[in-house]
Amino acid sequence: MRSPLLNKLSLICGRRLPVSWLVLCFTSVLVLIAVFGSSFPKSFDYVTVTPVPEIYSNYRRLKEQTAVDYFQLRTVSSGAGRQGELGLCGKERENYVPCYNVTANVLLGFKDGEEFDRHCEVSSQGKFCLVRPPKDYKIPLRWPAGRDVIWTGNVKITKDQFLSSGSITKKMMLLEENQIAFHSQDGLIFDGVKDYSRQIAEMMGLGSDSEFFQAGVRTVLDIGCGFGSFGAHLVSLKLMALCVAAYEATGSQVQIALERGLPAMIGNFISRQLPYPSLSFDMVHCAQCGIVWDKKEGMFLIEFDRLLKPGGYFVITSPISKPPGRATSSKKRSMLTPLAQFTEKICWSLIAQQDETFIWQKTADAHCYSSLKKNEVPLCKEGYDTPYYQTLMPCIIGASSKRWIPIQNKSSSPDLSSVELEVHGVSPEDFFEDLQVWKLALKNYWPLLTPLIFSDHPKRPGDEDPLPPFNMVRNVMDMNAHYGGLNAAFLEEMKSVWVMNVVPVRARNTLPLILDRGFPGVFHDWCEPFPTYPRTYDLLHANGLLSHLTSERCSLVELFVEMDRILRPEGWVVLSDKLGAIELARAHATEVRWDARVIDVQNGNDQRLLVCQKPFVKK
Repeated sequence: MRSPLLNKLSLICGRRLPVSWLVLCFTSVLVLIAVFGSSFPKSFDYVTVTPVPEIYSNYRRLKEQTAVDYFQLRTVSSGAGRQGELGLCGKERENYVPCYNVTANVLLGFKDGEEFDRHCEVSSQGKFCLVRPPKDYKIPLRWPAGRDVIWTGNVKITKDQFLSSGSITKKMMLLEENQIAFHSQDGLIFDGVKDYSRQIAEMMGLGSDSEFFQAGVRTVLDIGCGFGSFGAHLVSLKLMALCVAAYEATGSQVQIALERGLPAMIGNFISRQLPYPSLSFDMVHCAQCGIVWDKKEGMFLIEFDRLLKPGGYFVITSPISKPPGRATSSKKRSMLTPLAQFTEKICWSLIAQQDETFIWQKTADAHCYSSLKKNEVPLCKEGYDTPYYQTLMPCIIGASSKRWIPIQNKSSSPDLSSVELEVHGVSPEDFFEDLQVWKLALKNYWPLLTPLIFSDHPKRPGDEDPLPPFNMVRNVMDMNAHYGGLNAAFLEEMKSVWVMNVVPVRARNTLPLILDRGFPGVFHDWCEPFPTYPRTYDLLHANGLLSHLTSERCSLVELFVEMDRILRPEGWVVLSDKLGAIELARAHATEVRWDARVIDVQNGNDQRLLVCQKPFVKK
């Protein structure tokens, strides 16, 4: 029996209509209603330009422009099994670090420690997938508590590994079943790092370690950093301490240091240089770093010499057991002999020795190099310094660089002088303008770091809402850092955040300037994975990187999969670029399951922001 509605339609149309045709018409009407009336979040937030400071204050939504865009976004929001989304990797990849496949490296013939080096050329990604967090993963604690207490489920290490270790840096106290503490209950560092730091300062002729900065020591490269206790103490003294340690499949020093929110990255220099320019650090520190100094004809010390600034310090601590008799002194002599013999050849002086700690100082006298015997350690040719995982060089850089300025002659101010800027080929006006731009940008970004911007019915945060950022941001990776202006803006705003300033290898080389400002930084090729463990950064930022990479050989899909790997759950991504690049990035954000919102600043050009948050996926 036909329904009254069909009878009426037949009378109006004058003939009998097929039921299938009527169903199609009815469905089309519903689709049109959904397209033009849905309250689904729209693709752009428009932000009106206001006088300085320009704060993003408007979260108006626009209707989607086409039905295709609507259905694409509706599919994105529909939950598990969404079309175009990448799947999750298996449990075996929870702590996956590309380019460090030791088994594959051994099979390919790498040996003598080179199997632990970075080998992206032999790394195979296979099918793209998203690295999932461990089953017991929890969001890290806020600073300062999170610097001293971490969740055991967040790192690949067992309690037995802690308890069985006799290393001084691994003597830690388990507070609960699921936490590891790096301080004792009375607030003193458990392994005596404060006393150790004060001892180093006194050996350098200083009254206390609070005088490191005045002595020219602002940046420290901590080789084989344990679990970051020394670096954490230096950070409390307002110094920049960057931990570098070799890849470890379990019990990783770098992973645990980063989980504490401390600057760290995977690095090994068995056969290749570290990815930093020459004359980058004021101090290189090596405590129990396990380096055999008389290997490779002193090239490990040559690499440290390359990285140290003139007048910089090399501190080594190597605890030695004390068997009966004279064994202790003989072991000290055997360790010191290759160091003492070689350091003289590269213009270093042993300035102090106490217990198992020795301090050498690199010369601040440029004339020292002219007296070296050329047949022992030659000077490198000019222009050789392109340190992106280049083979270790058997030559020293000497004093030919414009940046060869003793650390004792540098200003104690955190800002670079006009003379220092001139060394880097940067005008004071350009430098100052860059800082103002990033101070303003940070004020613009910060209010956006709240899930409210993804809401269909947004409201300004009130008393009942947490202030942005919605959850803590301890560390930021600036993937295209330029002068390090974002880092400087964080400091001026007095936010407890450190920034890993990354300079792409084919961009303008501003990394020496960044390091001279006292900021952590590194060269990196974004066509390759970054040398860090999964879930180690709270916020990823990139300005203009996508446009730069579209002209390269890089795959943006690979880039976004890598960004997802190194971003912790509930972490943030802020991308600033041209409209075309941002629209492409929004599609890739969909693939990696991020919540995303495009922000239009309405400043008369086609620049857009893409603000994303990574969900906490538990599967």
